[in-house]
Amino acid sequence: MVPRPSSPWLAAAALTAACCAQRPKLIDAHVHHNGKTEFLEQLCARLDPYDGMALLITSPKDLDSVLAFMKRRPGRLAGLGEIRLDDPRALELADRFHAAGFAGLGELTKPLKDYHDRSYWPIYERAEKHGMILLFHTGIVSRGSPDIPEDASSDRMRPGTLDLIARRFPKLKIIGAHLGNPEYPIAAETARWNPNLWFDVTGSTLIKTQENYRIFNSIFWWSSVASPHTPKGGPSAFEKLVFGSDTFGGEIEEFDRSLE
Repeated sequence: MVPRPSSPWLAAAALTAACCAQRPKLIDAHVHHNGKTEFLEQLCARLDPYDGMALLITSPKDLDSVLAFMKRRPGRLAGLGEIRLDDPRALELADRFHAAGFAGLGELTKPLKDYHDRSYWPIYERAEKHGMILLFHTGIVSRGSPDIPEDASSDRMRPGTLDLIARRFPKLKIIGAHLGNPEYPIAAETARWNPNLWFDVTGSTLIKTQENYRIFNSIFWWSSVASPHTPKGGPSAFEKLVFGSDTFGGEIEEFDRSLE
């Protein structure tokens, strides 16, 4: 059982309680590995002053090297296995990452169908069975090569699609990346009634809202509100946010900016 968190930092700690002997003081729930050991050294150097941990998104090809690094730097990294929902090997890879001791799977992105499509349910069921975290990309998605045709749509990754998944798999721990950018109210309301769903605010959200962070008070409105329309005994609404940097491509400075 994951205990109910009592502070914003413990919300993230609760997600990783199953894989950590000691709770870190800071958890970055969203870091992409670029395949280079030098990056892992830089990341750990950032985490050391905070007694921190990162959920490291790792491709299957980098699994062995990441496991070897984790043994050298225990307590700093927990793995998220990178899979594609439409990969016919998805279940096999989920089992492989679980056997390696990884905390979860992610960042799930660019599905060919909506996230809540029933054809993906066996993957979610397997992750729930293994006690794994699932990190979903939600909201608008980048377009790296506009001249190349791509079968990808942010509409398939709307934050509301996580609602059915969270309800159907109540023991599954879910993080939605980017707070559904730009559908922040939908993301927050989806998390409000699902105790197994959290979001991070990585990406452009904190940049474009930096002149008016008070808008989040209206999005996460239900703190200390006693009403039939709010979950009973729920924690602060902002417990639904976990810290993440979305560091990728080895750009470790993104960790610094996100933490600031």
